[in-house]
Amino acid sequence: MTHRSAISIFSIGCILLWYVGGANAGAGDLCSHAWYKFIEEKVVTGDGHGHGPDVGSAEWKSVVEFKLGIRGNPDVPSRESDDWCRYIDETVRIGKNTSGGATNVSAKHPAAGPSFPCENVRSGSIEALICQEAELAVLDRKLSAVYADASQKAADQHPPVLQAEQRGWIKGRNDCWKSDDRYTCVREAYQRRIAELQAMYRLVPFTGPVRYVCDGSPTKKVIATYFQTEPPTLIAEHGDSVSLMYLRKSASGARYQGRNESLWEHHGEATIVWGFGAPEMQCKKAPSDGG
Repeated sequence: MTHRSAISIFSIGCILLWYVGGANAGAGDLCSHAWYKFIEEKVVTGDGHGHGPDVGSAEWKSVVEFKLGIRGNPDVPSRESDDWCRYIDETVRIGKNTSGGATNVSAKHPAAGPSFPCENVRSGSIEALICQEAELAVLDRKLSAVYADASQKAADQHPPVLQAEQRGWIKGRNDCWKSDDRYTCVREAYQRRIAELQAMYRLVPFTGPVRYVCDGSPTKKVIATYFQTEPPTLIAEHGDSVSLMYLRKSASGARYQGRNESLWEHHGEATIVWGFGAPEMQCKKAPSDGG
């Protein structure tokens, strides 16, 4: 064997060792818990709303196949075998799919459709409507991404509270089946929830805090922070209570409406109502005093 041949064989061996060892770095052994977590990071199976199949379960494997576009492909090995893990690992790393093209597995969700699988949704349900309407599917994917960002911010706070709130929001969204205009009801539900999460977790640029002194009393203050959401929002504080308000159409000035609170600003002055049936407060913008 020549010296050059020996070098070539050595180089090929190094490349193979890199592929087997380096390419699999961080993934762990195939079919191991670490490997399942690795695949979950590449092919997100949750619906973006705080819940999803248990990683490594039969349901999870089915969703992984769906996300990769290979469910039903006769070439896919049995989900109970090590060959299944090997096949999925290759699919994720190389990016192949059933049509022979490239699969963008780095994206959390497919380019089209909502953040959840549509094949098993109940006919006539709100989920079916979302699967049918492109704009609603786009909003669902956006909410999924915003919710993920909010979850990271909430990690050191109270993530179970965020999850419970999200489940409550889903229930409210699904109640849109009672509406005469289900499409508009669902669209507005998504828009408001996206804006709410972006404001509550400071995920978008904001202005403030802006302080308003009301009814001529220095101790009677409302502090508002304005967020560049769509629709625009503000979070106001008065005493020990906080209110999230959305911008509403107004003939003049900027009118924000919360559940039982409102703030209508015009030329540095604001008419604020705080609480159901409460009288209007006449407020003026005050210079920042750090308190």
